[in-house]
Amino acid sequence: MKLGLSTYSLYGALQKGEMTVLDAIDFIADNGGEHVEIVPLGYDLVGSPELVRQIARHAAARGLDISNYAVGANFQGLADEALRAEIDRVKREVDIAHALGARFMRHDVASDDDRSIQNFNRSLPRLADACREIADYAAAAGITTSVENHGYFIQASDRVQALVSAVDRPNFRTTLDVGNFMCADEDSVSAVLKNLPIASVVHVKDFYLRPSHRPPGEGWFPTASGNFLRGAIVGQGDIDMPEAIRAIKASGFDGYISVEFEGLEDCRFGSRVGMANVRRLWDAC
Repeated sequence: MKLGLSTYSLYGALQKGEMTVLDAIDFIADNGGEHVEIVPLGYDLVGSPELVRQIARHAAARGLDISNYAVGANFQGLADEALRAEIDRVKREVDIAHALGARFMRHDVASDDDRSIQNFNRSLPRLADACREIADYAAAAGITTSVENHGYFIQASDRVQALVSAVDRPNFRTTLDVGNFMCADEDSVSAVLKNLPIASVVHVKDFYLRPSHRPPGEGWFPTASGNFLRGAIVGQGDIDMPEAIRAIKASGFDGYISVEFEGLEDCRFGSRVGMANVRRLWDAC
């Protein structure tokens, strides 16, 4: 297992101009990380080949792998011409992942206000075609692409499995986010156990959970069924994190684990403590 951090975890500092992505790499290395996951929020890599080279060089100089490159995408509800443009855009993001030296890349797949299983089943073949084309393109660069359980429409464990199965490519898997299953009102440990066999990279994220009949006010967001979540420092939220980590380790997973922090605390504090907690829990298994 290699433990690291998603640059998304430091978005608060990046957005305010308090850190650059190169500073984020230093932060990860200084706090015991072994890899960095590049999520271009707070900085832009499209049309920035020099920054891409700087990131690759700086990560290598600090002894960090660049594990995963994570970008947004949406293939849902598009006319043919718009869908073709979106697929081609994501292929250009594959080129950036290759230039970074990343072996893994996560792209989103769909967003839709109609989250019904009927709409998902109707949409699945077209979504799978788009993901398959991108995976085939990425295979030539030795990159495994993935869908994350993210964004409500493809968030539940069974929907992720359905898409991975429909794409049917050995280099298309899932970036498994321990916390995000809660957005679909699934128990995190149970969902992790279901999807570990198809995981390429693991995100460890934590949330506080409140039921729908106890609206907690500002700082929280709704789950698919109307409960409420708020980001937490990993190991301090309501997920049974010791059991989730134990399940990941017991499965034999030996890849990249990225801590993701999106709580209300200072992002540097939350990221540092979260990484330390994951290391402690892993070693205790």
